[in-house]
Amino acid sequence: MSLNIVVLAKQVPDTRNVGKDAMKADGTINRAALPAIFNPDDLNALEQALRLKEQNPGSTVGILTMGPPRAGEIIRQGLYRGADTGWLLTDRLFAGADTLATSYALATAIKKIGKVDMVIGGRQAIDGDTAQVGPQVAQKLGLNQVTYAEEILSVKDGVATIRRHIDGGVETVEAPLPVVVTVNGSAAPCRPCNAKLVMKYKRATCPMERTEGDPYSYLYDERPYLTLNQWSVADVDGDANQCGLAGSPTKVKAIKNIVFQAKESKRLTAADAEVEELVKELLAEKIIG
Repeated sequence: MSLNIVVLAKQVPDTRNVGKDAMKADGTINRAALPAIFNPDDLNALEQALRLKEQNPGSTVGILTMGPPRAGEIIRQGLYRGADTGWLLTDRLFAGADTLATSYALATAIKKIGKVDMVIGGRQAIDGDTAQVGPQVAQKLGLNQVTYAEEILSVKDGVATIRRHIDGGVETVEAPLPVVVTVNGSAAPCRPCNAKLVMKYKRATCPMERTEGDPYSYLYDERPYLTLNQWSVADVDGDANQCGLAGSPTKVKAIKNIVFQAKESKRLTAADAEVEELVKELLAEKIIG
Protein backbone atom coordinates (compact mmCIF):
# COMPACT_ATOMS: atom_id res chain seq x y z
CA MET A 1 0.00 0.00 0.00
CA SER A 2 1.15 3.55 -0.68
CA LEU A 3 1.75 5.74 2.36
CA ASN A 4 1.66 9.47 3.01
CA ILE A 5 4.47 9.95 5.55
CA VAL A 6 5.35 13.17 7.38
CA VAL A 7 8.73 13.41 9.13
CA LEU A 8 9.01 15.86 12.00
CA ALA A 9 12.47 17.42 11.83
CA LYS A 10 14.10 20.25 13.68
CA GLN A 11 17.05 22.52 13.05
CA VAL A 12 18.84 22.68 16.39
CA PRO A 13 21.81 24.60 17.77
CA ASP A 14 24.93 22.50 17.99
CA THR A 15 25.09 21.94 21.74
CA ARG A 16 28.77 21.04 21.48
CA ASN A 17 29.46 24.75 20.96
CA VAL A 18 27.38 26.41 23.69
CA GLY A 19 28.90 29.73 24.78
CA LYS A 20 27.99 32.65 26.99
CA ASP A 21 25.71 34.14 24.32
CA ALA A 22 23.58 31.00 23.99
CA MET A 23 20.65 32.42 25.95
CA LYS A 24 18.65 35.61 25.49
CA ALA A 25 17.42 37.78 28.34
CA ASP A 26 13.89 36.34 28.02
CA GLY A 27 15.15 32.79 28.64
CA THR A 28 14.95 31.59 25.03
CA ILE A 29 17.81 30.19 22.97
CA ASN A 30 19.83 32.67 20.94
CA ARG A 31 19.91 30.52 17.81
CA ALA A 32 21.75 33.17 15.79
CA ALA A 33 24.78 32.76 18.07
CA LEU A 34 25.08 28.99 17.56
CA PRO A 35 25.84 26.77 14.55
CA ALA A 36 22.68 25.05 13.30
CA ILE A 37 22.46 21.34 12.48
CA PHE A 38 19.82 18.71 11.60
CA ASN A 39 18.66 17.19 14.88
CA PRO A 40 20.41 13.77 15.03
CA ASP A 41 17.43 11.66 16.15
CA ASP A 42 15.32 13.20 13.36
CA LEU A 43 17.82 11.91 10.82
CA ASN A 44 17.20 8.40 12.17
CA ALA A 45 13.48 9.04 11.76
CA LEU A 46 14.00 10.19 8.17
CA GLU A 47 15.84 6.96 7.34
CA GLN A 48 12.90 4.90 8.59
CA ALA A 49 10.53 6.94 6.44
CA LEU A 50 12.70 6.52 3.34
CA ARG A 51 12.87 2.76 3.89
CA LEU A 52 9.09 2.59 4.06
CA LYS A 53 8.90 4.60 0.84
CA GLU A 54 11.12 2.00 -0.85
CA GLN A 55 9.07 -0.89 0.53
CA ASN A 56 5.74 0.64 -0.49
CA PRO A 57 5.73 1.95 -4.08
CA GLY A 58 3.81 5.16 -4.58
CA SER A 59 4.52 6.42 -1.07
CA THR A 60 5.58 10.01 -0.37
CA VAL A 61 7.77 11.49 2.35
CA GLY A 62 7.47 15.12 3.45
CA ILE A 63 9.59 17.06 5.95
CA LEU A 64 7.72 19.27 8.43
CA THR A 65 9.80 21.73 10.41
CA MET A 66 9.30 24.93 12.38
CA GLY A 67 11.80 27.75 12.73
CA PRO A 68 13.20 30.91 11.18
CA PRO A 69 13.62 31.11 7.39
CA ARG A 70 17.08 29.53 7.58
CA ALA A 71 15.40 26.31 8.80
CA GLY A 72 14.54 25.72 5.16
CA GLU A 73 17.93 24.02 5.05
CA ILE A 74 16.38 21.10 6.95
CA ILE A 75 13.89 20.56 4.14
CA ARG A 76 16.68 20.68 1.55
CA GLN A 77 18.68 18.13 3.52
CA GLY A 78 15.63 15.87 3.45
CA LEU A 79 15.17 16.37 -0.30
CA TYR A 80 18.84 15.55 -0.89
CA ARG A 81 18.26 12.17 0.77
CA GLY A 82 15.06 11.21 -1.01
CA ALA A 83 12.13 13.12 0.53
CA ASP A 84 9.51 14.42 -1.88
CA THR A 85 8.40 17.70 -0.35
CA GLY A 86 8.49 19.80 2.80
CA TRP A 87 6.74 22.48 4.82
CA LEU A 88 8.38 25.24 6.86
CA LEU A 89 6.35 26.81 9.66
CA THR A 90 7.86 30.25 10.03
CA ASP A 91 6.26 33.25 11.69
CA ARG A 92 7.29 35.56 14.52
CA LEU A 93 4.28 34.23 16.40
CA PHE A 94 5.90 30.77 16.46
CA ALA A 95 9.08 32.11 18.14
CA GLY A 96 10.01 31.04 21.66
CA ALA A 97 7.76 27.97 21.67
CA ASP A 98 8.13 25.30 24.35
CA THR A 99 7.05 21.71 23.70
CA LEU A 100 3.36 22.48 24.26
CA ALA A 101 3.28 25.33 21.74
CA THR A 102 5.52 23.43 19.31
CA SER A 103 3.30 20.35 19.30
CA TYR A 104 0.24 22.55 18.80
CA ALA A 105 1.80 24.21 15.74
CA LEU A 106 2.92 20.89 14.26
CA ALA A 107 -0.46 19.29 14.87
CA THR A 108 -2.31 22.14 13.14
CA ALA A 109 0.05 21.84 10.17
CA ILE A 110 -0.51 18.07 9.94
CA LYS A 111 -4.26 18.69 9.91
CA LYS A 112 -3.76 21.10 7.01
CA ILE A 113 -1.61 18.56 5.12
CA GLY A 114 -4.41 16.00 5.59
CA LYS A 115 -4.68 12.25 4.96
CA VAL A 116 -1.41 11.42 6.72
CA ASP A 117 -0.79 7.72 7.34
CA MET A 118 2.35 8.00 9.48
CA VAL A 119 4.06 10.78 11.39
CA ILE A 120 7.65 9.89 12.25
CA GLY A 121 10.01 11.97 14.38
CA GLY A 122 13.13 11.61 16.45
CA ARG A 123 12.71 10.65 20.09
CA GLN A 124 14.04 14.00 21.27
CA ALA A 125 15.90 17.12 20.19
CA ILE A 126 19.38 17.80 21.54
CA ASP A 127 18.54 21.39 22.52
CA GLY A 128 15.74 20.37 24.90
CA ASP A 129 16.08 16.63 25.57
CA THR A 130 12.44 16.43 26.67
CA ALA A 131 11.11 13.72 24.29
CA GLN A 132 7.69 15.36 24.67
CA VAL A 133 6.82 16.79 21.25
CA GLY A 134 6.11 13.51 19.44
CA PRO A 135 3.71 12.16 22.08
CA GLN A 136 2.05 15.57 22.43
CA VAL A 137 1.44 15.73 18.67
CA ALA A 138 -0.14 12.26 18.81
CA GLN A 139 -2.38 13.33 21.69
CA LYS A 140 -3.48 16.55 19.96
CA LEU A 141 -4.32 14.63 16.77
CA GLY A 142 -5.95 11.74 18.62
CA LEU A 143 -3.63 9.21 16.94
CA ASN A 144 -2.02 5.98 18.08
CA GLN A 145 1.63 6.30 19.04
CA VAL A 146 4.68 4.10 19.41
CA THR A 147 7.76 5.48 21.18
CA TYR A 148 11.40 4.38 21.44
CA ALA A 149 11.25 2.74 18.00
CA GLU A 150 14.37 1.00 16.73
CA GLU A 151 12.95 -0.09 13.38
CA ILE A 152 9.67 0.10 11.51
CA LEU A 153 9.64 -3.43 10.14
CA SER A 154 6.68 -3.24 7.78
CA VAL A 155 3.29 -1.75 7.03
CA LYS A 156 0.66 -4.17 5.77
CA ASP A 157 -3.13 -4.03 5.58
CA GLY A 158 -3.22 -0.77 7.49
CA VAL A 159 -1.09 -2.02 10.39
CA ALA A 160 2.51 -1.03 11.19
CA THR A 161 4.85 -3.55 12.78
CA ILE A 162 7.49 -1.83 14.86
CA ARG A 163 10.41 -3.02 16.97
CA ARG A 164 10.94 -0.77 19.98
CA HIS A 165 13.46 -0.58 22.79
CA ILE A 166 12.33 -1.29 26.34
CA ASP A 167 14.24 -1.69 29.59
CA GLY A 168 16.07 -4.97 29.41
CA GLY A 169 15.54 -5.66 25.72
CA VAL A 170 13.24 -5.03 22.76
CA GLU A 171 9.64 -5.80 21.89
CA THR A 172 7.73 -5.96 18.62
CA VAL A 173 4.35 -4.23 18.53
CA GLU A 174 1.62 -3.64 15.98
CA ALA A 175 -0.24 -0.35 15.60
CA PRO A 176 -3.09 0.50 13.24
CA LEU A 177 -2.65 3.50 10.95
CA PRO A 178 -2.61 6.44 11.24
CA VAL A 179 0.15 6.39 13.86
CA VAL A 180 2.84 8.64 15.32
CA VAL A 181 6.24 6.98 15.81
CA THR A 182 9.26 8.41 17.63
CA VAL A 183 12.61 6.89 16.74
CA ASN A 184 15.67 6.39 18.94
CA GLY A 185 19.10 7.71 18.07
CA SER A 186 20.31 4.10 18.23
CA ALA A 187 18.22 3.23 15.15
CA ALA A 188 19.82 2.91 11.72
CA PRO A 189 21.71 6.08 10.71
CA CYS A 190 20.37 8.12 7.82
CA ARG A 191 21.74 7.56 4.34
CA PRO A 192 24.05 10.20 2.85
CA CYS A 193 22.88 12.87 0.43
CA ASN A 194 22.39 11.74 -3.16
CA ALA A 195 24.55 13.74 -5.58
CA LYS A 196 21.85 13.91 -8.28
CA LEU A 197 19.27 15.11 -5.77
CA VAL A 198 21.67 17.73 -4.43
CA MET A 199 22.08 19.11 -7.95
CA LYS A 200 18.30 19.07 -8.45
CA TYR A 201 17.33 20.80 -5.21
CA LYS A 202 20.33 22.93 -4.23
CA ARG A 203 18.47 26.11 -5.29
CA ALA A 204 15.24 25.11 -3.55
CA THR A 205 14.19 27.82 -1.09
CA CYS A 206 11.28 29.14 0.86
CA PRO A 207 10.12 32.63 -0.24
CA MET A 208 11.47 34.26 2.94
CA GLU A 209 14.96 32.85 2.28
CA ARG A 210 15.31 34.71 -1.00
CA THR A 211 17.16 37.97 -1.36
CA GLU A 212 16.77 40.75 -3.86
CA GLY A 213 19.08 40.42 -6.83
CA ASP A 214 19.36 36.63 -6.58
CA PRO A 215 20.99 35.59 -9.89
CA TYR A 216 18.97 32.35 -9.87
CA SER A 217 15.55 33.94 -9.35
CA TYR A 218 14.49 33.01 -12.88
CA LEU A 219 14.61 29.33 -11.90
CA TYR A 220 11.60 29.60 -9.59
CA ASP A 221 9.26 30.29 -12.48
CA GLU A 222 10.80 27.59 -14.65
CA ARG A 223 10.96 24.94 -11.93
CA PRO A 224 8.07 25.23 -9.43
CA TYR A 225 9.47 22.38 -7.31
CA LEU A 226 12.25 24.75 -6.20
CA THR A 227 9.74 26.79 -4.18
CA LEU A 228 9.33 25.14 -0.79
CA ASN A 229 6.09 25.37 1.17
CA GLN A 230 6.11 28.15 3.75
CA TRP A 231 3.26 28.51 6.24
CA SER A 232 2.44 31.11 8.87
CA VAL A 233 0.12 30.80 11.86
CA ALA A 234 -2.73 32.11 9.70
CA ASP A 235 -1.95 29.62 6.93
CA VAL A 236 -2.54 26.66 9.28
CA ASP A 237 -5.57 28.28 10.94
CA GLY A 238 -3.69 28.40 14.22
CA ASP A 239 -4.60 30.24 17.40
CA ALA A 240 -1.89 32.83 18.05
CA ASN A 241 -2.49 32.53 21.80
CA GLN A 242 -1.38 28.88 21.67
CA CYS A 243 1.76 29.54 19.62
CA GLY A 244 5.25 30.75 20.51
CA LEU A 245 5.88 32.48 23.82
CA ALA A 246 2.20 33.27 24.25
CA GLY A 247 1.33 29.58 24.31
CA SER A 248 4.37 28.41 26.31
CA PRO A 249 3.93 27.94 30.06
CA THR A 250 7.52 26.67 30.36
CA LYS A 251 10.08 29.39 31.11
CA VAL A 252 13.85 28.86 31.18
CA LYS A 253 15.38 30.62 34.16
CA ALA A 254 19.08 30.14 33.37
CA ILE A 255 21.59 28.17 31.34
CA LYS A 256 24.90 27.29 32.95
CA ASN A 257 28.04 25.55 31.82
CA ILE A 258 29.33 23.23 34.52
CA VAL A 259 32.97 22.21 34.31
CA PHE A 260 34.07 19.35 36.54
CA GLN A 261 37.52 19.87 38.01
CA ALA A 262 39.22 17.55 40.46
CA LYS A 263 40.69 19.70 43.22
CA GLU A 264 41.13 17.09 45.90
CA SER A 265 40.23 13.53 46.69
CA LYS A 266 38.55 11.91 49.65
CA ARG A 267 38.41 8.32 50.74
CA LEU A 268 35.13 7.23 52.27
CA THR A 269 34.04 4.21 54.21
CA ALA A 270 30.63 2.62 53.86
CA ALA A 271 29.38 4.48 56.94
CA ASP A 272 25.98 6.11 56.44
CA ALA A 273 27.14 9.37 58.01
CA GLU A 274 30.02 9.78 55.53
CA VAL A 275 27.81 9.02 52.52
CA GLU A 276 25.20 11.49 53.75
CA GLU A 277 27.86 14.18 54.20
CA LEU A 278 29.11 13.58 50.64
CA VAL A 279 25.61 13.95 49.20
CA LYS A 280 25.11 17.22 51.08
CA GLU A 281 28.41 18.53 49.72
CA LEU A 282 27.51 17.59 46.14
CA LEU A 283 24.15 19.30 46.48
CA ALA A 284 25.72 22.43 47.93
CA GLU A 285 28.18 22.62 45.01
CA LYS A 286 25.31 22.03 42.54
CA ILE A 287 27.11 19.01 41.12
CA ILE A 288 23.93 16.98 41.58
CA GLY A 289 20.40 18.18 42.08
